[in-house]
Amino acid sequence: YHLFYQYNPDSAIWGNITWGHAVSIDLIHWLYLPIAMVPDHWYDYNGVWTGSATLLPDGQIIILYTGDTDDYVQVQNLAYPANLSDPLLLDLVKYEGNPVIVPPPGIGIKDFRNPTTAWVGPDGKWRVAIGSKVNSTGITLVYQTTNFTSYELLEGVMHAVPGTGMWECVDFYPVSTNGTNGLDTSVNGPGIKHVLKASLDDEKKDFYALGTYDPINNKWTPDDPELDVGIGLRVDYGKYYASKTFYD
Repeated sequence: YHLFYQYNPDSAIWGNITWGHAVSIDLIHWLYLPIAMVPDHWYDYNGVWTGSATLLPDGQIIILYTGDTDDYVQVQNLAYPANLSDPLLLDLVKYEGNPVIVPPPGIGIKDFRNPTTAWVGPDGKWRVAIGSKVNSTGITLVYQTTNFTSYELLEGVMHAVPGTGMWECVDFYPVSTNGTNGLDTSVNGPGIKHVLKASLDDEKKDFYALGTYDPINNKWTPDDPELDVGIGLRVDYGKYYASKTFYD
């Protein structure tokens, strides 16, 4: 198992954000490895922020992360292991064409971050969700790609909840209604619900909801509107924020 995490190597406060790296064989005992990525390019000069990894069918590992540029613009960047035969993945390479996604029209340059693990849509293209807001409405944008270097923004927003503010660290994944095993991110159809989770920047709390995902129309609908993201269930009721899930 590989754990990448937000880390300030110089202080116990937020700032100078890098990607720490640890590995484990049992999720209990961990070996800390050298820092995986540091802010060393113009597109992540002010921080290597939260992102996600996607394991492709051919064994490739794709990493998308938010970089805060030298002009404080939030952009999405691509990285990947230099050597897949290295079980520790000690060397990550940043794509020479970064950034691969920039804030679209109508989205604030400081309100566009934290890409999810990718999933495959019905057209065979990969999709990635990113958190944002419009005024005080929290939203989830979805991009599609075939190669992870060029992206198309899908029309509209996948979901929006007025009054919830900026959505960070969005998570989106399927769960079975009649089984107990986890599901690959691309699974959809009968007996499947989708969890949409967001970290509310204004409240510093993590909320989630169950609903139905319509990939044709790029829409997710909560089962219970009164328990929608940001106004219903919390992931945890203690001090718990900016969480990320993974599929084992």
